[in-house]
Amino acid sequence: MGKREKDKRNLRRSMVGLCVFVLVLPCLWRMGGAGLALSEILPGQVSATAFSVGNGKKEETEPFPAKEKTVMGIGDVDFAKTAIQAEQPMANFKEQYQTFDALKSNLYVVDSRTAFLPKDIDVEKALSRDFSIDCKGKEPKVLIFHTHSCEEYADSDMTKGMEEGIWGVGERLKELLEEKGIPVLHDTGRYDMVNGQREVLGSYERMDAPIRQILKENPSIEVCIDMHRDGVAEGTKLVTEVNGKPCAQIMFFNGLCRLNKNGELTPAEGLSNPYIKDNLEFSLQMQAVSRGNFGNFNRKIYLNAYRFSLHFMPRSTLIEVGAQTNTKEEALNAMEPLSEILAEVLLPRK
Repeated sequence: MGKREKDKRNLRRSMVGLCVFVLVLPCLWRMGGAGLALSEILPGQVSATAFSVGNGKKEETEPFPAKEKTVMGIGDVDFAKTAIQAEQPMANFKEQYQTFDALKSNLYVVDSRTAFLPKDIDVEKALSRDFSIDCKGKEPKVLIFHTHSCEEYADSDMTKGMEEGIWGVGERLKELLEEKGIPVLHDTGRYDMVNGQREVLGSYERMDAPIRQILKENPSIEVCIDMHRDGVAEGTKLVTEVNGKPCAQIMFFNGLCRLNKNGELTPAEGLSNPYIKDNLEFSLQMQAVSRGNFGNFNRKIYLNAYRFSLHFMPRSTLIEVGAQTNTKEEALNAMEPLSEILAEVLLPRK
């Protein structure tokens, strides 16, 4: 076979492969398999299409609500459009969100693989709960870590080091919290690297033992913050202005550890978390402080079916800081209002 014929055959094969990919990708998206194509975007412990279901019993609650708007992952285009809608600062959070329906529709995005129920959160209890910590002494009280340490921003140059991406943003938060009198330990673990190569799959499993060891060695730690950078459609910009500075919008993220299987809620097998209700109350209280002080700085709280890194202690949170379309400056600027939110919730009330 001549060179020209070989080139034609290779071209035909490439075109066929491209067509198959284009045809299959929308199906993957609708099935919740966006993570298979864009593994960086969905930081779940298993792919949306590969979850296993435990032998849980059907929840004895009111009938299941109407099917949620499908959300494939944190980077889903529809979710991004929904989550960045601006909301006015709340004069009275408790009064505005007295009913569960109002709370859910205005403050949360619920992944279609799970369900958020009235019994999951009590607004009055969540907002009145004391999450303050004792910051006396030099021992660390807050642990900041990054299950995905390689996440970068639009103008990041990762060849210069970890500080160019989300780790550098975490370091800025550490500095600001310590200025407010909250001692912080910032982990340098790189759980999305294997043998020097980027490997997102399995990051949460690789993170677990080292973080447990850090907590064992530092029993003074009372707060765990897993900081990420979201992934969104290239035309989406998660930015707002706070105190005259452009800031990447942030998002609190919770895992419910349960799956919606044909109208029944069943535990996500092997992914238990004794602190789910604590985590939900912690994030809602921070959301209330943020909305009251900084308007639309916070996106809606995202609720996923899995556990992620939220099982270490009651004051555990996963925070998405902007997305790949944000600049480093916007992400770094966002740490100023975020540090104020955390300080208001964690420092003893006067």
